[in-house]
Amino acid sequence: MSSPAIILINPQLGENIGMCARAMFNCGLTDLRIVNPRDGWPSEKAVSASAGALENGVVATLYHSTAEAVADCTTILATTARPRDMVKEIFTPREAARKLRADTKSAILFGAERSGLVNEDIAIATGVITIPLNPGFTSLNIAQAVLLVSYEWFTAGDATAPAQLVTGESGIASAKEIAELVGRMETEMDAGGFFRSPELRPTLVRNLQSLFARTRMTSQEASTFHGIISALIGLRRK
Repeated sequence: MSSPAIILINPQLGENIGMCARAMFNCGLTDLRIVNPRDGWPSEKAVSASAGALENGVVATLYHSTAEAVADCTTILATTARPRDMVKEIFTPREAARKLRADTKSAILFGAERSGLVNEDIAIATGVITIPLNPGFTSLNIAQAVLLVSYEWFTAGDATAPAQLVTGESGIASAKEIAELVGRMETEMDAGGFFRSPELRPTLVRNLQSLFARTRMTSQEASTFHGIISALIGLRRK
């Protein structure tokens, strides 16, 4: 799938351009379009701040106007935190990511560090992205804004599980393994005189069963518990 172009309009500092490139490449975006950078282009400061992104993946192209930079795009989303007197569909970064993934010719506009996008640039856009933030403080560094939007685009197509348990080479203990461990503990607890109240015995055993099931212990961990029990039995018999 084609990825959206990131378009920086009138960026000021080369360092910020480099950090934007770095944020883009973190999220698999490589099409960087720069409109009238204040300090000129190419920029050694940008290359240094990109941490290798501009040398190893991100392709930066210079343009003289926003219209020229978006000429080949059909979906153009402008990022802004301020309301404008225009009729525009407004998206969160997450919803914008879905829309961008449905179009192979798309772009995201980011304005200059101090002033953001001008109305003429937003007028070209087919929609607006507004990042939900603290209403009392919505100011973002341009690289932060690029990272937030790029990250949502990346995760919209990412298959990483929301949560996972890494167990290494040992798998999760089976129900049989847990039952054997609980059974052995019950036997040894009985031998050690733990069950002083017979009526509480079923509850205590059931709680042990629930505890070990809840922890999702591995087979190796179950073996470790067996080793601990064996060691304690040895101490008791000395």
